[in-house]
Amino acid sequence: MTNPLARLPELGQSVYVDEIRRRWLEDGTLETFVQRDAVRGVTSNPAIFQKSIAETSDYQTAIRDLARAGHDVPAIYEALVVEDIARAADVFRPQWDASDGRYGWVSLEVSPHLAHDADGTVREARHLFARVARPNVFIKVPGTEAGVQAVRTLLTEGIPVNVTLLFGLARYAEVLEAHLAAMEARAAAGERPNVASVASFFLSRIDVAIDPMLDALADQSSDLAARAERLKGRVAVDNAKLAYAHWQNVMQSDRWAALAKAGTHPQRLLWASTGTKNPAYSPVMYVEPLIGEETVNTMPTGTLDAYRDMGDPASRIGEGVEDARQRLGELAALGIDLDEVTATLEAEGVAKFVTPFDDLMKTLAEAV
Repeated sequence: MTNPLARLPELGQSVYVDEIRRRWLEDGTLETFVQRDAVRGVTSNPAIFQKSIAETSDYQTAIRDLARAGHDVPAIYEALVVEDIARAADVFRPQWDASDGRYGWVSLEVSPHLAHDADGTVREARHLFARVARPNVFIKVPGTEAGVQAVRTLLTEGIPVNVTLLFGLARYAEVLEAHLAAMEARAAAGERPNVASVASFFLSRIDVAIDPMLDALADQSSDLAARAERLKGRVAVDNAKLAYAHWQNVMQSDRWAALAKAGTHPQRLLWASTGTKNPAYSPVMYVEPLIGEETVNTMPTGTLDAYRDMGDPASRIGEGVEDARQRLGELAALGIDLDEVTATLEAEGVAKFVTPFDDLMKTLAEAV
């Protein structure tokens, strides 16, 4: 039987692996993902690098050599991650070359401490993009208010961006607007308006936050229990479907038609946080309903394995959009403010990257 992962590109969806390890670059694991599973890219973040560097022995020699050469802890960290990202980008470069830059991307995130510093984010993004020196590298920028400002600047300058930590529809609309405005600015300046970008919309964390709220309502009465049960495990996918519907509406606009004519490729939605946290739910619940044209799904290895075993690929992202809208309306009727929840998740998301980043700095300091 055909590998279900390998069939997703036929439906317009690219698969990225949401992890990177130096060992994968040396033992052929990353190449196996490409050849067996049709993986088209890699995403990384501070938590992933903390796990990879601090919890394996893969980097011990490199850390020791860099320390002996007189590098301080921040320089050691940067050298380690830049080498991994550059090597991974080389693995995917043939895809990038063959697809006019649509596929074959690897993401490297700016320091999470810059999440609310637009100017600092721009400076670090410029530095990292130049340091890696590969055209198929996305610089990841958190989708905070300051991050959105930085994204517009970076895209206007021609630096590819992966906008991460997106939870709410309003913030996503701002990110898509930043891409459009940046490409219009480039076109007006006589620059090629085709700088690649993806918008990483997070999934599982939304259900993790909402489900306990629904359980609390269910404890109050049998009527509320029935209404709450219909929404459990549904909000994240429903939210994502509405984000995609917004994207489709923009893609049908005259504004987009003018950019497309000038050669702009769309900013694709990337489904992130796709590992199922609740063992009672399907391990592919954040993959199956969100397959569609011009989308990306970045999967941790556990989700990749599960989809390879049990995936049933079909284009389903356009199904049930009005039902999704009604369910989110019901959520509001129950007194749960999704905008408030997603704003909290954005703030928590930044914190969840700051902690492992700082832990990794401590680990490196101890190692040197």
